[in-house]
Amino acid sequence: MSKAFTKESDGDGDEHDDASEEAAHAELVGVKNYITPSGLQRLRDEFRFLLTRERPAVTQVVAWAASNGDRSENADYQYGKRRLRQIDRRIRFLTKRIDAAEVVDPEAPRSGRAATHVFFGATVRYANAAGTERVVSIVGLDEIDLDRNHVSWVSPLARALMKSGPGYSVVLRAPGTTEQLQILEVRYERIPVEPFTEPPGAEAAPKIRPRSGGETALAARGENGWDREVQPMIVTKRE
Repeated sequence: MSKAFTKESDGDGDEHDDASEEAAHAELVGVKNYITPSGLQRLRDEFRFLLTRERPAVTQVVAWAASNGDRSENADYQYGKRRLRQIDRRIRFLTKRIDAAEVVDPEAPRSGRAATHVFFGATVRYANAAGTERVVSIVGLDEIDLDRNHVSWVSPLARALMKSGPGYSVVLRAPGTTEQLQILEVRYERIPVEPFTEPPGAEAAPKIRPRSGGETALAARGENGWDREVQPMIVTKRE
């Protein structure tokens, strides 16, 4: 049996996860949780999914697995208990982030420097010394998406751009590099944030149920809690 499902391995993993969560929370203490409306909605959607759908579904699996005998050798039970702890940690983290959220709408009316200079929610076009242009949007810590050029407001780049306006020249100081940037444009518009979607393999996802007289499939839960592998189960036909 995989060590991933043993009590010893589970305990060690949980202690590591708890330490990681505490470290992440400690880093955020004292830092305001600025976030866009779309970013906050994504956190709320994930929170609602975990609390009302995924956790009850996993709890049901754990109850079923517990009824099947020796829990110490029961992979379904060991996985389910570990998954519940993962879900509870994530729910606690989301609760803290949502409670601390300070929503800033990039589309809200602005005047004066707030409309022409870089602050949270700004979309900025700038060029480096070589003339290469780039556009970034400044978002919250929970909204970082480098594929969309969404950078955190506490990142070195955002800090360098803050309070500057078109025509300004700023210096980006990041680990191992120093770069001169020219601000070309500052605008405030809706920043599209990828919405929360149900993770593939979630326990709450619809499943194929056994049908009399043929084959069906049972979900084998992966160690990471999301991936599943489908295995066939033969149901004997009645003569």
